[in-house]
Amino acid sequence: MKLDTKALRYLTAEDWRVLTAVEQGSKNHEVVPTPLIITLSGLRGGSGVHKSISNLAKANLIARLKNAKYDGYRLTYGGLDHLALHTHLKRSTLYSLGNQIGVGKESDIYVAASPSGTTHVLKLHRLGRISFRTVKANRDYLRHRASGSWMYMSRLAALKEFTFMQKLRENGFPVPEPIAHSRHTIVMSLIDAFPLRQVSEVPDPAGLYAELIEMILRLARFGLIHGDFNEFNILIKEETSVSKPSEKTSSTPTETTTTFSKPNPPPPTVLTPILIDFPQMVSMSHADAEMYFDRDVNCIKTFFKKRFHFISDAAGPFFADAKKSVGRDGAKRLDVEAEASGFSKKMSKELESYMREVGVDGDSVEGKNKIGEEDDNDEEEDDDEEEEGEEEGLSSELPKDGKALTSPSATGRPFDSGADPGILPIIECIKSISVRNTT
Repeated sequence: MKLDTKALRYLTAEDWRVLTAVEQGSKNHEVVPTPLIITLSGLRGGSGVHKSISNLAKANLIARLKNAKYDGYRLTYGGLDHLALHTHLKRSTLYSLGNQIGVGKESDIYVAASPSGTTHVLKLHRLGRISFRTVKANRDYLRHRASGSWMYMSRLAALKEFTFMQKLRENGFPVPEPIAHSRHTIVMSLIDAFPLRQVSEVPDPAGLYAELIEMILRLARFGLIHGDFNEFNILIKEETSVSKPSEKTSSTPTETTTTFSKPNPPPPTVLTPILIDFPQMVSMSHADAEMYFDRDVNCIKTFFKKRFHFISDAAGPFFADAKKSVGRDGAKRLDVEAEASGFSKKMSKELESYMREVGVDGDSVEGKNKIGEEDDNDEEEDDDEEEEGEEEGLSSELPKDGKALTSPSATGRPFDSGADPGILPIIECIKSISVRNTT
């Protein structure tokens, strides 16, 4: 499922119409019949459609299922990626795509840039990835649920994350700025920070711990539980406060003299936690809210004990107390606002059921420890269903643990892995789309 945008510049207007037709047909068909593709594309003459189908299949944007009962094609993740990028391109949300800076069990993250040159982050939800690697029961579960396809679930995950990110940002929570959403993708601001799991030392563990616990409690006051509040989904932004040199002024009737004292010592480093990853966020009214709340709290306690050898003297916090604080001090019920904005309870239940069924009920530590590793079974699992070469394994790696944030001079690079300072280079332009010469 490697993101490859090379075909983006070569697709014709007819190719895009056929690819969109396959996407539309996928709502009701696992394999979209070729006659239906011709009808949905609205193109005259079947030969042109067949040529576009051939072009899309060669680029692995659609695939023919082996042993299918009828002639038809299914949309691949590559095809969905291209449709989403094409939409961002038309909306002038993105101009270019850079290096992959993150990979999880169910998402890929890339550096990207807007037409104005502003650096953003592109996140692609890939909720089908786990189902490709799990037991047959999971595949049977998906086949018997019309709303349970990988494409639909990836869309739901992206919609949920974008919706909650908007609500949290509007109410002053430290989260990335959501910029745009299309299908299974989200464009958000780039945070120049380190994942907490990479941090080996902090100046004040007690202060950082208290800030994170307060964030959990503040979420609860707004009616929310993150559901996966751990070192993988918390970024630490390193900042230094700027102070002016002190001045001493003496005056006489005839002149004014200003003298400067010795330079001040380096200002202390300020660590600001940034919260990310919201597909598993639940309401304080959820049936399992207490379990999710306690899990979030225990994840932070366990991490601080192991990494920083810090144990808080204070007991809790406890769910019963957090439940009483919902709506206190004028806090809005963001769970209710999110539902009103379009992410309904039905969508939430469908997504939650799917994530539990395929083992993505909050990205577990065990799963995230495998981030960036090759899964040798990826292509073997898919060979029994798909044409050769459709799926590719992931090869990107995230850096290992061990960054100490104790010095003001420490460089703050996103997902630092020893690369050169600054933003990772933009390596592939997706703006230059040229129409193939059909003569």
